[in-house]
Amino acid sequence: MNWRDAEREHDDEVIGETTLARMFENAAARHPNRPAQQYKGGIYDRSLTPSVLPAADPGRFRTISYTEMRNIVRNLAAGFRDLGVETGDRVGIFSNTRMEWAQTDFGLLGAGGVITTVYTSSSPDQVRYLLEDPDASGVVVENGQLLERVLEVEDDLDLEFIVSIDRLEGYDDREDILTLAEVHDRGEDAFDLEAYEGWVDEPAMDDLASLIYTSGTTGKPKGVQLTHRNFRSNVNQVRKRYGPRPDKGEDVPVIDEETTVVSYLPLAHVFERTAGHFLMFASGSCVAYAENTETLQEDFGLVQPQSSTSVPRVYEKIYDAIREQASESPVKERIFNWATGVGREYQNADSPGPVLSLKHSLADKLVFSTVREALGGEVEMLISGGGSLSPDLATLYHGMGLPIYEGYGLTETSPVVACNPMEEPKIGTIGPSLPGVDVTIDESVAEDDTFDDDPGEGGELLVNGENVTQGYWNKPGATDRAFIEDEDGTRWFRTGDIVHLRPDDYIEFRERVKQILVLSTGKNVAPAPIEDSFAASEVVEQCMVVGDGEKFVGALLVPNTAHILEWAEKEGIDLPDDPEAICRDERVQAYIQAEVDRVNENFEKHETIKQFRLVPQEFTEENDMLTPTMKKKRRVILERFDERVDEIYAEE
Repeated sequence: MNWRDAEREHDDEVIGETTLARMFENAAARHPNRPAQQYKGGIYDRSLTPSVLPAADPGRFRTISYTEMRNIVRNLAAGFRDLGVETGDRVGIFSNTRMEWAQTDFGLLGAGGVITTVYTSSSPDQVRYLLEDPDASGVVVENGQLLERVLEVEDDLDLEFIVSIDRLEGYDDREDILTLAEVHDRGEDAFDLEAYEGWVDEPAMDDLASLIYTSGTTGKPKGVQLTHRNFRSNVNQVRKRYGPRPDKGEDVPVIDEETTVVSYLPLAHVFERTAGHFLMFASGSCVAYAENTETLQEDFGLVQPQSSTSVPRVYEKIYDAIREQASESPVKERIFNWATGVGREYQNADSPGPVLSLKHSLADKLVFSTVREALGGEVEMLISGGGSLSPDLATLYHGMGLPIYEGYGLTETSPVVACNPMEEPKIGTIGPSLPGVDVTIDESVAEDDTFDDDPGEGGELLVNGENVTQGYWNKPGATDRAFIEDEDGTRWFRTGDIVHLRPDDYIEFRERVKQILVLSTGKNVAPAPIEDSFAASEVVEQCMVVGDGEKFVGALLVPNTAHILEWAEKEGIDLPDDPEAICRDERVQAYIQAEVDRVNENFEKHETIKQFRLVPQEFTEENDMLTPTMKKKRRVILERFDERVDEIYAEE
């Protein structure tokens, strides 16, 4: 039996049709003494420690078992019920990803609640909208800072309670403001097992489990309605592909009770919520919570995980850090560049011969083994989603023995639609669709000649399955526009993404329909592949392609300033200190032009970057040029650097 048939037919104790709270309870019953969570000391002023959880040593991780986690979850569920939460009530979680986020999520689900998520980068106006639109009856905030953001707009809300995960001072006069420890203690006093079991099973499978709001890059965020069935079916679907199966060889990595992962993406976003949270706890895995994305190398080294989920931008940052460490001396830099070249060649070879295999072994000994040790030495697989991954970067990671398996999904699909299988990954694709997820192509959306040279089908990806949302909260018009019904009456969700569905059923992502550039010549250009070509560049940090309605493709480039300064010093070039002046320097522009020329070699003439301008600011979430899941806010970037774009096309 081949792997496709095996995964379709596979069934085990994790796969089932239960509420999410029951899914967690079942996992805790199967693995009572296994590690469930790891938390790092010295970061937060947790209200749950030390009365409930012993404090971890600063800079070290401490572990709790499934039994300990289940006790906290049960007490929180009873505490929230004591606060007045009833089945179907919406409650917000406004916090960074951390251990208590997960415990609160399962606690509220166990109480029958519906979780609505708020990003920590949200402004007071956004907080108001994300709590007012779902008519939230309460909100759990991370700390006093986020509490103040809620209090700034509370007159417009109908909140019955506010709970802080961390300790609070100065709110003794407010009976409706509590700490998570106080909710836990109330629940511990009031807990009744029979009542709790009733709350866990009371929601129907098609009842709401969560409202997750879209990032709002193209307008006001829409609340995606995700039911217990939506999430639970996606856990089942991913489990069939990545969980243990009898047909898998011992050399094929799996996600199971032996797996430890590092979690750091926003749990407010659906990707981490399903792939790094629901799937992991259903499988009996252990989730360790990183301090932040800047400490990943340290945290990986301490935790020694087998896996992690992330977005392409984080993998780019990790690679940049590895390369920067390797360039501490000219000799190390030459060895690193040679090794990565060998890694690429080895990974791309259909059948590496003895000479290339010997080179790869040497490269592994000199460079790649050190890289793996820096990430804990136990990584078996890395999962990428939330944006297109550069094939070149994926090839580099595979060549270093850190395979990245790219997948694809949307908030509206809970989220995973497709992902590369461990048995047969194909770099440059997002894999075939998961078992139980049907896909088809609307060819009318793509330009007539876009896919003429590609066997298979090309156009907008349409999706159907139990993981697909029924629609948007209080937005019937948007819901109707998001779906199309075929001749057989099947309702398909319109992803808004242009893809190529190959004859082998693997899918290649091309671009968002709304982000396709239509040049004045009539040619269509997908920005993502061009921008991804700079992912492993040591010269260019970020790229955003422009040119909609213009005669040619242009680009805004963020230079890698540290590398530029090193290059200038080696060449005896005296550069100014001001980042803006560096971007305007003709010598720097000429140096970066060579990198642009290298990238242009891989594209058709109408897709090549004819002109570019350097910009002095990195695109980040803090300056509002990236979403919380690190996607570019193109409209914001265009507004921020409109003068640069005008310069590109001034001479047309």
